[in-house]
Amino acid sequence: MADENWKPKIIAIICNWCSYAGADLAGGARIQYPPDIRAIRVMCTGRVDPLFILKAFQDGADGVLVSGCHFGDCHYLEGNFKAAKRMFLLKSVLKNIGLDDKRLRMTFVSASEGAKWGTVMEDVVKTINELGPSPLKEFAR
Repeated sequence: MADENWKPKIIAIICNWCSYAGADLAGGARIQYPPDIRAIRVMCTGRVDPLFILKAFQDGADGVLVSGCHFGDCHYLEGNFKAAKRMFLLKSVLKNIGLDDKRLRMTFVSASEGAKWGTVMEDVVKTINELGPSPLKEFAR
């Protein structure tokens, strides 16, 4: 378990059209959630290469969230389906290298779901806090 001074480093890779807009709505509505997330906006989660996520863990991330449009609402038609398949496969890779697959999460938050964004953030931070620091941290540069 982590010491009391440890703060999780969580990377959120979020879709420009839905999840980023949902996060913006949450901010505008002053919905409170933990500030432990570092957001990276991408045009579509379908463009997220699994190597980006592995690199984030290699560089010391304790958790990674990938969040995009709901199925059927992707602005690029099938990007979220492609991303979901990749994240499913990547979870098995994480298990094989000794990382708990709960450190990687994929969610679907639309532009109108600011409250859901806050709930997702709280849950992701809670999960990573329970897991503690990544065992790969000692190898981070």
